[in-house]
Parts: sequence; structure tokens; C-alpha cells
Amino acid sequence: MTEPEQQKPALVENMLLLRREDFDELLDRAAERGAERVLTHLGLENGHAARDIRELRDLLEAWRDARRTAWQTTIKVVTTGILAALLVGAAIKLKLMGGAQ
Repeated sequence: MTEPEQQKPALVENMLLLRREDFDELLDRAAERGAERVLTHLGLENGHAARDIRELRDLLEAWRDARRTAWQTTIKVVTTGILAALLVGAAIKLKLMGGAQ
């Protein structure tokens, strides 16, 4: 037998001896380590990750509100300008503004 073939049964035996609880615990530890690595990679490893994420969400919501308000204000200004121009035009047309008589 070659060396890789001799190692194969040992791996299968070890896998068969792993209980369901041990497997679940192994997966839990792997998931925790992965989450810790991701938080570290994002710079959120200092234990304040939940607060930082909440603050980022609040900041994003404030940005969206500001953007929405800016658009609404722009639309109101344009609408008011158009209506004012129409009124001035009507007043000139009706000679209410002291135009040439």
C-alpha cells in the first residue's frame, strides 16, 4: 500500500468517532472564530461593535432624511419661483405694476 492509501482509513475512522454534539461544538467554535476575524477585519473588535453599528445606522438614516428634505426643499423653491413668475407676468399683463399705460 502506498502512504496516501494508509492515511485514508485513519481519517474515516476519526470522522466516524466524532459525535454529533462534538461536531456541533466544533462548528460553533469555527463560526465564532470566523465572526471574530470579520469584526477584526472591519475594525470592530474592541467590544463596542454593536454600538458602533447602531451609530452607523443612525448616521445613514440621518443622511437619508437630509437628502429627502433637500429634494423636498428644492421642489418647493422651484414651484414657488414658477408661481411667482406667473403672478408677476399676470400683473404686468393686467398693468397692475405701473407699466406703460
